[in-house]
Amino acid sequence: MWRIWLIFDPRRALIGVLTFCFAMVLLNHFIQLSTPRYGSWLNAPLAVKAAQK
Repeated sequence: MWRIWLIFDPRRALIGVLTFCFAMVLLNHFIQLSTPRYGSWLNAPLAVKAAQK
């Protein structure tokens, strides 16, 4: 295992992995906010008015 770190720089590999994970988390959150079930709080006043009719 230690020979892998002779090929890759650990700092650059860690920054790359963390950047990729952060991008995936943001993508996941934006996808969920675009769904009606989890993103409905963005249009809460409209949803309340529609429910009252």
